[in-house]
Amino acid sequence: VTGKVYAASISTVFPSAITGDIGVSPISAAAITGFSLIKHSDETYSEAWQVTGKVYASDYTSPTPSEMTTAISDMETAYTNAAGRTTSTETDEQKYADVKAGLIGGTTFTPGVYTWGTDILFDTDFTISGSPTDVFILQTTGSVKAGSGAKIILLGGALAKNIVWQVAGFVDAGTTSHLEGIFLVKSFASFKTKSTLNGQVFAQTAVTLDSTTITLV
Repeated sequence: VTGKVYAASISTVFPSAITGDIGVSPISAAAITGFSLIKHSDETYSEAWQVTGKVYASDYTSPTPSEMTTAISDMETAYTNAAGRTTSTETDEQKYADVKAGLIGGTTFTPGVYTWGTDILFDTDFTISGSPTDVFILQTTGSVKAGSGAKIILLGGALAKNIVWQVAGFVDAGTTSHLEGIFLVKSFASFKTKSTLNGQVFAQTAVTLDSTTITLV
Protein backbone atom coordinates (compact mmCIF):
# COMPACT_ATOMS: atom_id res chain seq x y z
CA VAL A 1 0.00 0.00 0.00
CA THR A 2 1.55 3.27 -1.08
CA GLY A 3 -0.90 5.79 0.27
CA LYS A 4 -0.49 9.43 1.18
CA VAL A 5 -3.69 10.27 3.09
CA TYR A 6 -4.13 7.90 6.03
CA ALA A 7 -6.45 8.25 9.02
CA ALA A 8 -8.99 6.41 11.13
CA SER A 9 -11.66 8.07 8.98
CA ILE A 10 -11.74 10.20 5.82
CA SER A 11 -14.73 12.25 4.72
CA THR A 12 -15.29 14.66 1.88
CA VAL A 13 -17.78 17.18 0.55
CA PHE A 14 -18.15 17.50 -3.25
CA PRO A 15 -16.05 18.16 -5.29
CA SER A 16 -12.75 17.32 -3.55
CA ALA A 17 -9.95 15.87 -5.68
CA ILE A 18 -7.02 13.78 -4.48
CA THR A 19 -4.04 12.79 -6.58
CA GLY A 20 -2.65 9.68 -4.90
CA ASP A 21 -3.83 6.88 -2.62
CA ILE A 22 -5.90 7.10 0.56
CA GLY A 23 -6.64 4.60 3.29
CA VAL A 24 -8.31 4.02 6.65
CA SER A 25 -7.37 1.72 9.52
CA PRO A 26 -8.12 0.04 11.89
CA ILE A 27 -11.78 0.40 10.92
CA SER A 28 -13.71 -0.52 7.77
CA ALA A 29 -14.39 1.25 4.50
CA ALA A 30 -17.59 2.57 6.08
CA ALA A 31 -15.32 5.25 7.61
CA ILE A 32 -14.66 6.62 4.10
CA THR A 33 -17.63 8.86 3.39
CA GLY A 34 -18.52 11.19 0.53
CA PHE A 35 -16.47 9.19 -2.00
CA SER A 36 -18.05 7.19 -4.83
CA LEU A 37 -16.28 3.92 -4.03
CA ILE A 38 -16.22 1.11 -6.57
CA LYS A 39 -14.48 -2.01 -5.28
CA HIS A 40 -11.98 -3.68 -7.60
CA SER A 41 -12.71 -7.25 -8.70
CA ASP A 42 -10.05 -8.68 -6.36
CA GLU A 43 -11.53 -6.63 -3.48
CA THR A 44 -8.10 -5.48 -2.24
CA TYR A 45 -8.90 -1.82 -2.97
CA SER A 46 -11.54 0.51 -4.35
CA GLU A 47 -11.51 3.34 -6.83
CA ALA A 48 -13.41 6.64 -6.79
CA TRP A 49 -13.72 9.40 -9.34
CA GLN A 50 -12.52 11.88 -6.69
CA VAL A 51 -9.26 9.94 -6.23
CA THR A 52 -6.55 9.53 -8.86
CA GLY A 53 -5.14 6.47 -7.15
CA LYS A 54 -6.45 3.65 -4.96
CA VAL A 55 -8.59 3.59 -1.83
CA TYR A 56 -7.70 1.10 0.91
CA ALA A 57 -9.47 -0.07 4.08
CA SER A 58 -8.68 -2.61 6.76
CA ASP A 59 -11.69 -4.78 5.90
CA TYR A 60 -10.66 -5.36 2.28
CA THR A 61 -9.27 -8.67 1.03
CA SER A 62 -5.79 -9.82 2.06
CA PRO A 63 -3.07 -8.59 1.92
CA THR A 64 -4.65 -5.15 2.41
CA PRO A 65 -5.49 -5.54 6.15
CA SER A 66 -1.91 -6.41 7.12
CA GLU A 67 -0.52 -3.74 4.81
CA MET A 68 -2.80 -1.14 6.38
CA THR A 69 -1.71 -2.21 9.86
CA THR A 70 1.90 -1.74 8.78
CA ALA A 71 1.10 1.64 7.22
CA ILE A 72 -0.53 2.92 10.41
CA SER A 73 2.38 1.62 12.48
CA ASP A 74 4.79 3.39 10.14
CA MET A 75 2.75 6.59 10.52
CA GLU A 76 3.00 6.42 14.30
CA THR A 77 6.74 5.69 14.10
CA ALA A 78 7.26 8.65 11.77
CA TYR A 79 5.34 10.92 14.17
CA THR A 80 7.53 9.83 17.10
CA ASN A 81 10.69 10.20 15.03
CA ALA A 82 9.78 13.72 13.92
CA ALA A 83 8.87 14.71 17.49
CA GLY A 84 12.30 13.55 18.68
CA ARG A 85 14.34 15.61 16.21
CA THR A 86 16.39 18.37 17.79
CA THR A 87 18.61 21.20 16.66
CA SER A 88 22.35 20.67 16.77
CA THR A 89 23.50 23.51 19.03
CA GLU A 90 22.22 25.67 21.86
CA THR A 91 22.38 28.69 19.54
CA ASP A 92 20.13 26.90 17.07
CA GLU A 93 17.72 25.98 19.87
CA GLN A 94 17.39 29.65 20.76
CA LYS A 95 17.03 30.66 17.11
CA TYR A 96 14.44 28.04 16.19
CA ALA A 97 12.32 27.88 19.36
CA ASP A 98 8.88 29.53 19.49
CA VAL A 99 9.48 31.77 16.48
CA LYS A 100 7.18 34.80 16.75
CA ALA A 101 5.27 32.99 19.52
CA GLY A 102 3.60 30.90 16.84
CA LEU A 103 2.19 33.85 14.85
CA ILE A 104 4.23 33.11 11.74
CA GLY A 105 2.48 35.09 9.00
CA GLY A 106 5.05 37.06 6.96
CA THR A 107 7.98 34.96 8.25
CA THR A 108 10.63 33.31 6.05
CA PHE A 109 11.96 29.95 7.27
CA THR A 110 15.34 28.56 6.29
CA PRO A 111 16.34 24.89 6.77
CA GLY A 112 16.29 23.57 10.33
CA VAL A 113 14.26 22.08 13.15
CA TYR A 114 11.70 24.52 14.56
CA THR A 115 9.72 23.90 17.72
CA TRP A 116 6.77 25.61 19.39
CA GLY A 117 5.06 25.16 22.72
CA THR A 118 2.05 27.03 21.32
CA ASP A 119 -0.32 26.78 18.38
CA ILE A 120 1.11 27.75 15.00
CA LEU A 121 -1.10 30.39 13.41
CA PHE A 122 -0.88 32.22 10.10
CA ASP A 123 -3.56 34.48 8.67
CA THR A 124 -1.20 35.82 5.98
CA ASP A 125 1.30 34.08 3.73
CA PHE A 126 4.66 32.85 4.95
CA THR A 127 7.68 31.49 3.08
CA ILE A 128 9.86 28.39 3.28
CA SER A 129 13.14 29.02 1.47
CA GLY A 130 15.84 26.49 0.62
CA SER A 131 17.29 24.16 -1.97
CA PRO A 132 15.69 20.93 -3.26
CA THR A 133 17.76 18.93 -0.75
CA ASP A 134 17.14 21.09 2.33
CA VAL A 135 14.99 19.68 5.15
CA PHE A 136 12.53 21.59 7.34
CA ILE A 137 10.95 20.11 10.48
CA LEU A 138 8.27 22.08 12.29
CA GLN A 139 7.16 20.68 15.65
CA THR A 140 4.36 21.92 17.88
CA THR A 141 2.75 20.72 21.09
CA GLY A 142 -0.33 22.60 19.91
CA SER A 143 -2.22 22.82 16.61
CA VAL A 144 -1.64 24.34 13.17
CA LYS A 145 -4.25 26.85 11.98
CA ALA A 146 -4.21 28.52 8.57
CA GLY A 147 -6.47 31.51 8.08
CA SER A 148 -8.77 31.97 5.10
CA GLY A 149 -6.71 32.55 1.97
CA ALA A 150 -3.35 32.20 3.76
CA LYS A 151 -0.67 30.37 1.81
CA ILE A 152 2.68 28.67 2.30
CA ILE A 153 5.08 29.83 -0.41
CA LEU A 154 8.15 27.81 -1.40
CA LEU A 155 11.28 29.56 -2.69
CA GLY A 156 14.72 28.54 -3.92
CA GLY A 157 13.65 25.08 -5.02
CA ALA A 158 12.40 23.92 -1.60
CA LEU A 159 10.23 20.81 -1.93
CA ALA A 160 7.08 19.86 -0.05
CA LYS A 161 8.37 16.31 0.44
CA ASN A 162 11.20 17.72 2.59
CA ILE A 163 8.92 19.73 4.88
CA VAL A 164 7.66 17.76 7.88
CA TRP A 165 5.05 19.02 10.31
CA GLN A 166 4.76 17.16 13.64
CA VAL A 167 1.50 18.33 15.20
CA ALA A 168 0.43 17.17 18.66
CA GLY A 169 -2.98 18.82 18.26
CA PHE A 170 -4.95 19.23 15.03
CA VAL A 171 -4.61 20.92 11.64
CA ASP A 172 -7.23 23.44 10.51
CA ALA A 173 -6.81 24.72 6.95
CA GLY A 174 -9.07 27.73 6.40
CA THR A 175 -11.14 28.37 3.28
CA THR A 176 -8.99 28.79 0.13
CA SER A 177 -5.79 28.38 2.17
CA HIS A 178 -2.82 26.49 0.73
CA LEU A 179 -0.49 24.19 2.68
CA GLU A 180 2.79 22.54 1.76
CA GLY A 181 4.50 19.54 3.37
CA ILE A 182 3.97 16.23 5.10
CA PHE A 183 1.61 16.56 8.07
CA LEU A 184 1.96 14.01 10.89
CA VAL A 185 -1.03 14.77 13.10
CA LYS A 186 -1.82 13.28 16.51
CA SER A 187 -5.48 14.29 16.28
CA PHE A 188 -7.46 15.32 13.16
CA ALA A 189 -6.93 17.39 10.02
CA SER A 190 -9.73 19.60 8.70
CA PHE A 191 -9.53 21.19 5.25
CA LYS A 192 -12.14 23.87 4.75
CA THR A 193 -13.87 24.92 1.50
CA LYS A 194 -11.53 25.08 -1.51
CA SER A 195 -8.39 24.70 0.59
CA THR A 196 -5.44 22.95 -1.07
CA LEU A 197 -2.46 20.88 -0.01
CA ASN A 198 0.68 19.94 -1.86
CA GLY A 199 1.95 17.11 0.34
CA GLN A 200 0.69 14.29 2.51
CA VAL A 201 -1.59 13.87 5.53
CA PHE A 202 -1.26 11.19 8.20
CA ALA A 203 -3.82 11.78 10.96
CA GLN A 204 -4.34 9.44 13.90
CA THR A 205 -8.08 10.23 14.07
CA ALA A 206 -9.84 11.84 11.09
CA VAL A 207 -9.30 13.79 7.88
CA THR A 208 -12.20 15.93 6.62
CA LEU A 209 -12.23 17.60 3.20
CA ASP A 210 -14.59 20.24 1.82
CA SER A 211 -14.12 20.82 -1.92
CA THR A 212 -10.42 20.34 -1.21
CA THR A 213 -7.64 19.60 -3.69
CA ILE A 214 -4.72 17.49 -2.46
CA THR A 215 -1.72 16.80 -4.67
CA LEU A 216 0.40 14.16 -3.03
CA VAL A 217 4.19 14.14 -3.10
